[in-house]
Amino acid sequence: MLGSQPIIAFIPTKDFRKARSFYEQTLGLRFVSDDGFALVFDANGVMLRIAKASEFKPQPFTILGWKVDDIGDFAGQLSAKGITFERYSFLQQDGIGIWSSPDGAKVAWFKDPDGNLLSISQHP
Repeated sequence: MLGSQPIIAFIPTKDFRKARSFYEQTLGLRFVSDDGFALVFDANGVMLRIAKASEFKPQPFTILGWKVDDIGDFAGQLSAKGITFERYSFLQQDGIGIWSSPDGAKVAWFKDPDGNLLSISQHP
């Protein structure tokens, strides 16, 4: 039923200005519109709505991630734009913050201006 329908992703923000700059300028998503309730972006064919929320607490887990072909390249590009990757004492991460999972996947986590946890990952 819904398996053949497009997904819409949602992320909360308290500050439209900071969120738009981050998702458009830093991450390179295409801005579509501001309908007053959310900033709408095209994330490679997926509608991403950055929704205005007066109160919310960022979650301690990833709420949105991107699958990339070369995590080292993307991590370097994001670092050059000022992104700092999260460090976790319970994981062995490389110098930039990339973790290699037992199955060969590689993941690096970072936060948006509201503290929402995002990731990039490369899968075998």
